[in-house]
Amino acid sequence: MIARCAVLLGIAAGALLSGNMSQAAEITPQSVTAALPRLESLITDAMARTGVPGVAVAVVVGNDLAYLKGFGLRKAGEDAKVDPDTIFQIASMSKPFTSTAIASVIGTPLSGGGTFDWDSRIVDLDPGFRLADPWVTSQLTIRDLLSHRSGMPDHAGDLLEDLGYSREEILYRLRFLPLSSSLRSHYAYTNFLLTEAGVATANALDTTWRDLIRTRVFEPLGMSRTSARFGDFMAEPNRAALHMMDEGTATARYQRNPQAQAPAGGITSSACDLAKWLQLQLNQGRFEGRQIVDAAALDETHRPQIISGTSHDSGWASFYGLGWNISYEPHGQASLSHSGAFFVGGRTIVSMLPDSNVGIVVLANAFPTGLPEAISRSFLDILIEGAPSRDWLPLFEGLFEAMAQVENDVDFSIPPPDPTAGLPASAYVGLYENVYFGPLEIARKAGGLTLKFGKGLDPFALTHFDRDVFHFEFDGRGDDSGVMVGVSFKSDDGSRASAVTLDFFDENDNGTWSRQTRAEGNGG
Repeated sequence: MIARCAVLLGIAAGALLSGNMSQAAEITPQSVTAALPRLESLITDAMARTGVPGVAVAVVVGNDLAYLKGFGLRKAGEDAKVDPDTIFQIASMSKPFTSTAIASVIGTPLSGGGTFDWDSRIVDLDPGFRLADPWVTSQLTIRDLLSHRSGMPDHAGDLLEDLGYSREEILYRLRFLPLSSSLRSHYAYTNFLLTEAGVATANALDTTWRDLIRTRVFEPLGMSRTSARFGDFMAEPNRAALHMMDEGTATARYQRNPQAQAPAGGITSSACDLAKWLQLQLNQGRFEGRQIVDAAALDETHRPQIISGTSHDSGWASFYGLGWNISYEPHGQASLSHSGAFFVGGRTIVSMLPDSNVGIVVLANAFPTGLPEAISRSFLDILIEGAPSRDWLPLFEGLFEAMAQVENDVDFSIPPPDPTAGLPASAYVGLYENVYFGPLEIARKAGGLTLKFGKGLDPFALTHFDRDVFHFEFDGRGDDSGVMVGVSFKSDDGSRASAVTLDFFDENDNGTWSRQTRAEGNGG
């Protein structure tokens, strides 16, 4: 079994928004302006300390854009600079965008009768959707999916994306994954359940998710450099590459296509465009004098729906709303935020204090790094109490570095002291089936065995470790690349494998494939 820190994107919903603040200073446009030189110093210092190649930042106060600037490079080793119009993949910062789009259609009449609201049932909006429990399926609402309280395991569906499955197939296969808790009793961060909220909403309104968010959010706000389509991002010359950080050195190694989970993590945007959306959030759904989203509907997205964790500093409860992480400053002011992360090279955050009408967006083109959180938290500290309450960068760097670690039960880099030979290759060859992950084939090729599974992935060469245990390096279509996966065969009779377990895919005790009993191919 592999242990990996979950991406709580609001990672620091607690730590981010709970400094030691005994008394809140009044935040005014003038105090924000006075703090901007210190903000710029925070940015340049954090970039120098971490090696993150590119950053873009926007600060909004009420209706006004107070700060907008790009720093560094779009891609390490090249000359192109980050500017306010550079487009970043914002990852899970997409989630509050999705709740904003859904808020814009609250109250819309439905063709089957009634009106669309937060408690509309998913089966009424998307009749084909199913989970393993029929009663839960019948009760799930838009509110449940946007607040991660469906009862499904944390990150359900993400490994299916790694395997190259389409959005439609991932949402279908979720019905084969047992629930991990009862409905509405626990918080478990699930990209594809939130994605289903967007899909179901669009389906009920006879449109597509991409068109819904474009016509309801992007176009009314004049966000001409924002899209929920990966192809638009790739066609844009002024875009930030993803980078992996290794001891302060940034390398552009991977490209991340999150189209399958676009409502949860597939939006791309610039600091300039994001400032417009932040103005909408801070002004009760109004932008440039126009009511874009109903104020009450937008306000509901900012309200706690379930306890999501506790603060790293104070131990106070933190919450998840509808697409937002929510916590409370010691002086009682609500703080809203959402982080975004691609494990293959991107980091983002939006943070705001609605009662003070101030918000900040920080975009960075590298992972792992806590730079966005450190800059955001430090800037809010300055506004509220005059100075950062601590050096936040080491805390957040450590949290995200821990997220990047994958720990196997077996360290495959260390050969066993007295390895045992495995069975003949023919004993492992064959077709295996897993109802959730789909088929898997072990084949014999020149030089050894290969493992093939998923959609569109090349076969992976297996390396023998000991007896019936092998391993391979997994490069997936989602966030997991360069992961070492242990492969353990089981033989009922000692002469032929009857099942195979992949430790990285066994997170919910469902990572075992059973040999097919129907006719098999020759396997090589």
